Amino acid sequence: METRNLAELYEAPPMDWARVRAALDAGIDQGPGRHSFWLATINADGSPHVTVVGALWARDRFWFQTGQSSRKGRNVARDPRCALSISAERFDLSVNGTARLVTEPAVVTELAAQWSAHGWPATLDESGKAITAPYNAQSAGPPPWHVYEIEVATAHAVQTEEPYGATRWTF
Repeated sequence: METRNLAELYEAPPMDWARVRAALDAGIDQGPGRHSFWLATINADGSPHVTVVGALWARDRFWFQTGQSSRKGRNVARDPRCALSISAERFDLSVNGTARLVTEPAVVTELAAQWSAHGWPATLDESGKAITAPYNAQSAGPPPWHVYEIEVATAHAVQTEEPYGATRWTF
């Protein structure tokens, strides 16, 4: 991993990726009055598409879910490059990478259980490769909803508390 301090001008030290990971591991609440994950994908004409998604940090990586017929689902099927951003309590974070559809039943079951533990009652659907629930965001399309893993290539963070700082990591 390469670390680049983006705040040298202000004599701020580089942020430590291990501290960012520890904060993500501790959990970030999502939903109204809490934190939202924003996913950017690429439309067929090359323009950006940004939308809120239900995402998780688990297994040292980010995951999101959506219907394959939704715009974000169609976009990542055509071009898997994407970015995911969140404004957390102590830092703002954006990761760039590629999305990969995940259909392994054990992984999808584990992630559905984690979403359920965070308040969204997701379960494995009858195909064993996607999830379902009594409801989802209106923009997710109809069930089933598929799970995507983001393979992160770079991450950028800005610390929002002392000693402040801004850092880019390349993995």
